[in-house]
Amino acid sequence: MKKLTLVLALAVVLCVVPMRAEKRLFTDAFTAAEFAARRAKVMAVIGDGVAVISGATETPTYTKFRQNAQFFYLCGVEVPRALLVIDGRAKSSTLYLPPHGNLERSEGPLLGPDDEAKRLTGIDAGRTLYMPLREESLGAGTPDRIRSHAQATQADPWDQRSSKEIVFKDKISAAAGGAVVKDLDPIVDALRMIKSAAEIAVIRESTRIAGLGIVEAMKAARPGVHEYELEAAADYMFKKHNAQGIAYFGLVAAGTNAFWSHYHQAQDTLKAGDLVLMDYAPDYKYYASDVTRMFPANGTFSTRQRQLYGIYLELYRALLSSIRPGPAKDGLADAYAKMQKVMAAFPFTDPKIREAATRFVAGYANARNSYGHMIGMEVHDVSVSFDGNYKPGMVFSIEPALTIPDERIYIRLEDPVVITATGFEHLSKDLPMDMAAIEKVMRRQ
Repeated sequence: MKKLTLVLALAVVLCVVPMRAEKRLFTDAFTAAEFAARRAKVMAVIGDGVAVISGATETPTYTKFRQNAQFFYLCGVEVPRALLVIDGRAKSSTLYLPPHGNLERSEGPLLGPDDEAKRLTGIDAGRTLYMPLREESLGAGTPDRIRSHAQATQADPWDQRSSKEIVFKDKISAAAGGAVVKDLDPIVDALRMIKSAAEIAVIRESTRIAGLGIVEAMKAARPGVHEYELEAAADYMFKKHNAQGIAYFGLVAAGTNAFWSHYHQAQDTLKAGDLVLMDYAPDYKYYASDVTRMFPANGTFSTRQRQLYGIYLELYRALLSSIRPGPAKDGLADAYAKMQKVMAAFPFTDPKIREAATRFVAGYANARNSYGHMIGMEVHDVSVSFDGNYKPGMVFSIEPALTIPDERIYIRLEDPVVITATGFEHLSKDLPMDMAAIEKVMRRQ
């Protein structure tokens, strides 16, 4: 009876009207079968429960609509205010779509509550409830930023608004006769931890586009150019290759600005002698990448920069080469042993660089639980169920930093990798990392 009440409550505002017009109405990122397999895994976990997922609303501005991550992951539908019901007992899914409206006359048709929706998505249109309770993740969103924003809103005495998710939960719970509501996020997050081959292909393309953007910025760099001009060069490449937005704000930091790890003001001018840190990637078909490179503003590494970047790169490659499936602590112990050999062989001439490198290596002396953060639909992707053991299909980045604090020197690269059955795939391997290769790009060769 509670389930029937829920369905009737949803149907009150979501009616069926005829569909028409020619346009791509359903994502081409994945097949309907891939989404169905994801929903089947949810059904297996929730048992007799019912999962109810709310889509994002339209924006109040002239910006393109972007579906939230959890909703898109489970059905791929890009329609504002859509609802998805996954019935664990009946092993069925139902999609509730708003009726066609006047907006379509100016912006083009949307998927509606009719036979076309069922044909394209494979979902029929129209106990315990499972619902996402974390605030929805939209463009450039991450679970950590979403959580901190929600906490700040609740702590602000002049705000304290309830989130869309909490209001939705309360309304559905009331409509379903006070049914018990459980959090769906951990269930979906656990599924998102292991990427399918199709997901990896999209992240691979997102990474390729990120690399194109960074290379374009390298070519544009020279003393007198502003940080925001390099960001704009990458933005152009993202747009040119059909990214739907940015995965996170561009981090373009010249000289000592790099010491702020998330510096994004982008207002300074590049000066001869600056090393420029660029950390930027697109949002491509709802999947992010995360890539960082450093390059000299004038196109040539100085003698000291060659030693500083040179030792960092050797230590970084020792870390990269140790990645494999299994416990992170085992791979990191291997990396530490490799780093010690690098330190013993490197021809240091600057004691401050030796000291910085020694401190960097010492940070790996004790066992760690991970190499870096996960990457997927969000640049800092879900990882709540990660137990320190890497499995094939996991995608993450490494981004260790070597610093000389009293000079505000900060050296960091970042590369996304995929764990495979026997090792890893280095997704950004084609993006220049060696000093000679970087200098060649900056000579525009």
